[in-house]
Amino acid sequence: VVAPMNLKLLEGTIRQRVVNILESLPVGEPFNWVDKVSIELTTQMLATLFDFPFEDRRKLTRWSDVATSDEFSGIVESEDQRRAELTECLMYFNELWRQRTGKPGNDLISMLANGTATRDMPQTEFLGNLVLLIVGGNDTTRNSISGGVLALNQFPEQYDKLRANPALIPNMVAEMIRWQTPLAYMRRTALVDTELGGKTIRKGDKVAMWYISGNRDETVFKDADSLIIDRPNARQHLSFGFGIHRCMGNRLAEMQLRILWEEIMVRFRQVEVVGEPVRVSNAFVKGYSELPVVVHPL
Repeated sequence: VVAPMNLKLLEGTIRQRVVNILESLPVGEPFNWVDKVSIELTTQMLATLFDFPFEDRRKLTRWSDVATSDEFSGIVESEDQRRAELTECLMYFNELWRQRTGKPGNDLISMLANGTATRDMPQTEFLGNLVLLIVGGNDTTRNSISGGVLALNQFPEQYDKLRANPALIPNMVAEMIRWQTPLAYMRRTALVDTELGGKTIRKGDKVAMWYISGNRDETVFKDADSLIIDRPNARQHLSFGFGIHRCMGNRLAEMQLRILWEEIMVRFRQVEVVGEPVRVSNAFVKGYSELPVVVHPL
């Protein structure tokens, strides 16, 4: 579903949805960019990838938030509530699975339900795959969209650079993803004994890899805390992971951001941040629940 040929077919759909969202924005009036743009665009695309009932698409946003939260986050009040909502997620997708079994299609549920390697997976594994796909498709793109707007406002000379040369958008997208690092870390299990940085890691040890630290490594990225939209090595960022675990939807995420900024630049002189962002209370997801903005026309 995220193969290059399919992405090319998706580009027109993404652009039309971006246009519809941007055309609906209240020009000159404050609104929450996270809700009106970041969540709406990513949720619409997730619904497309799953062939999920469009009218229920905000359930995907809720389940993504619940999956990465705890009782201290303000998203859920207890672990029991979290489990109940994730069970609802599983039951909903089980019904979609049942409907699509024996009916091959190009959406992710049909592929899982009919693939020889996945059609007999246990429910816990199915839920695990769903959560990975929902969180991976929602949180990363959504928070890079919001973080990118915030970054351009924090570094206005970069916004000027973008206005002068919109051809920088593809490289800027990579730099925004580096700067934001929407998922701060990931955990892996060591398969063999090894030594790293003078520390011994034993087979079976759990290792947390702080992507946010790597993306701020001054030996790799000069002035790493700054957004520099023409940074020559922006694509060396670790936000998508690495190796066999590299995010399979990385090109789709980049394409959504690229198209969004292409369409922003032909409509708005500036997306101005007019209030303090409200960040989510989460050590794993580096995200926002509110970003007050005003869009100014050309």
